[in-house]
Amino acid sequence: MKSRTIVSACVPFTLLAAVAGCSTTDSPAAPSSSPSASPTSQAGALPHSGAPKVANPLPSSVLSGDPCQTGLTAAQVKEVLGSGETQQKSDHVEGLGPSCSWSSLEKGSYVAVGYDTDDKEGLSGWYERTKPQAVVWRELSPVQWFPAVAHVTPSGGEPDEFCQVSIGVNDQQTADVTIFLSSAKKGKTDPCTVASTVSGMVVKNLQQKAGS
Repeated sequence: MKSRTIVSACVPFTLLAAVAGCSTTDSPAAPSSSPSASPTSQAGALPHSGAPKVANPLPSSVLSGDPCQTGLTAAQVKEVLGSGETQQKSDHVEGLGPSCSWSSLEKGSYVAVGYDTDDKEGLSGWYERTKPQAVVWRELSPVQWFPAVAHVTPSGGEPDEFCQVSIGVNDQQTADVTIFLSSAKKGKTDPCTVASTVSGMVVKNLQQKAGS
């Protein structure tokens, strides 16, 4: 089994008031684990396993490069994490692709953006190998017209503090957003709602990169 979670450690996430105030009525869901490609994914055309087709895909080139540069702008990171000094880390998650995480040194806030470019299964991979083990699995309203799902698995974190949203930018690739809530927000704010809000920021940046 290889992890399909775009973060390597559980770091608390403190929300800026504007983000923390999001309604929890349209909550999304968070991360997962997956084995290497199964016979279904090897033999079947995309999409499969119940995943929706991406009607208006972005080119694969939008996910090229470092998510630290294209995932969130400095202003957006500040909006999500709040004021104060932040730490940034770039990484490559085996079997998934490049990722970037930002954390507030003062507050312990945390957000990560990953580009699932290695798997070549897009949302289908998440549906096939993550959905069966998810403790939270919510198909979301489209994020900037792109299909998305929020999910949490036991390997990711507790549902009251952690969530990951995967957005199908095309049938082969996803952009993934992971957040952790601070202890102060745990149980009071839906982490999937926050992850969905941040996902909208990421998708807008990718659309801008694509010139759409």
